[in-house]
Amino acid sequence: MAVAIRLRREGARNHPFYRIAVADQRSPRDGKFIELIGHYDPKQAGDNYKIDLTRAEYWLSVGARASQTVMSFINKARKASGAAA
Repeated sequence: MAVAIRLRREGARNHPFYRIAVADQRSPRDGKFIELIGHYDPKQAGDNYKIDLTRAEYWLSVGARASQTVMSFINKARKASGAAA
């Protein structure tokens, strides 16, 4: 089973809100998922995402593949946690 970390669209029309989901690659975008590890609000200014970095690192270590957008969130979170330490 190939696992993907990707965005899952929620929210109302013209006001998108995305959850960062770990799902089987074959499942539909908004379909069945394994775990929710964060969220992203493109309409919010500033820091508009939140991700559980430990769970993301775990899923990447066991072979999950992240989409480009989610990978950029992971890289930003890594930088932020490195600066805070």
